[in-house]
This record gives sequence, C-alpha cells and structure tokens, in this order.
Amino acid sequence: MTKETIDWIFVLDTLNFSFWTSSDIEPYLVHYKGKEHRGYWALCAVINRALDEGIPITSPSYYASMTLEQLQYVFRSYTSTPIPLLEQRLKHLHEAGKVLQEKFRGSFVNCIIQCNGSASELLKLITENFSSYRDTATYQNQTVSFYKRAQILIADIWACFEGQSYGSFTDINTLTMFADYRVPQVLNYLKAITYSDKLMELLRSGRELTQGERLEVEIRGCSIWTVELIRKELEELTAQDSAPKMLLNSIIIDFYLWDFATENWDDIQDIPIHRIRTQFY
Repeated sequence: MTKETIDWIFVLDTLNFSFWTSSDIEPYLVHYKGKEHRGYWALCAVINRALDEGIPITSPSYYASMTLEQLQYVFRSYTSTPIPLLEQRLKHLHEAGKVLQEKFRGSFVNCIIQCNGSASELLKLITENFSSYRDTATYQNQTVSFYKRAQILIADIWACFEGQSYGSFTDINTLTMFADYRVPQVLNYLKAITYSDKLMELLRSGRELTQGERLEVEIRGCSIWTVELIRKELEELTAQDSAPKMLLNSIIIDFYLWDFATENWDDIQDIPIHRIRTQFY
C-alpha cells in the first residue's frame, strides 16, 4: 500500500484500451518471465518488464517527455503485430505526466488526497483534468458519460488497497460497470441481454463501429443498465435471512463477468464483440 503502487495503477489505466486484433493476423503478445501475455495482461507485463529494465515508466517526469521510439521499445511485441494506437498512448502519457507535474506535485496520490475519500469527486477531478479519460458521446441530442477508464482507475485502486488507505472511498458504490467490448459479449452469452438478428449479423460481418455511433452507445448503455438490474436482483436475494452476507456493487459484478469471460473463452467466442478502435476502451 504505497505511493508507487498508485502511480503504477495510474499508468496502467491511462494505457488500458484497445488490445484486440483481427482474427486473421497474429495477436499482440508480450513474453515476460517465461510466459506469454495478451490483452490487458500484456499491458501489465509491459509495465513490469520496463521497470525491471530500469525504465521509469511510472514516473510522470519520465513519461511526460518520452519519445515514440522509447514507447515502441517498451511495448515491443513477441509477434510481428504491434500494439494498436501506439501514438495515441504516447499522447495520453504526455498529457498525464504534464498535468500531474503542473497541478498535483508529480503523483496521482495527490489527486486522491484532494478528494477526501469521495469516489465521485475523484471521478470528477479525473475527467476535468485529464482529457484522455473524458469518455462521452452524444445520443439523441444529449451528452452521455460512460467514463470507463476513469471509473476502472478508481475501482482498481479500491480493490488493490482493499478499501483501505488510498483505496478508502465512502461512496464507492456510485460507480457503474465499465462499459467495454468484453462484458457486453459475456452478458449476451449469458442471455442477460439479447442482440437483434440484424445487429448480430452486422457484428459477425466484422464491420468496425465508429466511436459515438448509435449502436455503440446503445450496446454500452444497455450493458451498464443490465449490470444495475443484476445488482438490484442480487441485493434482494442477499437481503433474505438465509443468504450469505457479501460485499456487492457494480464493480464486483463487472470483475466477475470479466473473469468469467476469460475462464470460459472457448465457449463465448461464438458471440461477437462489437469491434471499435478507440482510446476509451
């Protein structure tokens, strides 16, 4: 439970987006400590590998001015497939490092301290100061805020610190699930949500959606609401006298669904993800 852990998590979630590759090419893979890592776990391996090599990748003073060539080395792949959106990732790091140094004395810890244990205040601070976390769309002339990476940043800190120290938030249950492309897939597999035949056909065709288009916003929005309905149902079940008491919120449900997708990968592959190349998830 250290400041260094917070800075590690902040860099992780600043770069936590867009890992998928088309099925007809090799995946982006990272070889680290004798194992191959892909997706989110490849990102974790990349950060730890860089630190092992003496690269201060979690230091804002370093990544605020690192070059594209330096980041290419950090993200080097075990296959011929590079990490997607590398230049966008560099832009995120430059902005994050600059903001932390100019406004928060060089550490995300000071962002947390400034919010006095409020997850909602921290969410507001993140989205107001770091544009890369400002995950919004316009739907029927209204601004819709998803804030996937901003929320998961707070949730990762809360979970890692087990609700203590820097991870102590009095209103952690105000966070929703983290609307990406993997959780909607598993919700569909579990028949918690259903795609129309037309939508399923479109997704199976491999067409990439564009950021903010109606279908993308509706898939993400319906996924958030589905998890809220699951949470309400579970709260009713656990309110019964015979039910085991447990910590329950949308974060826990999201973590469970994401792990379920990983553990049952072979079974859920027939359900297509909505393909989109975006900096937000």
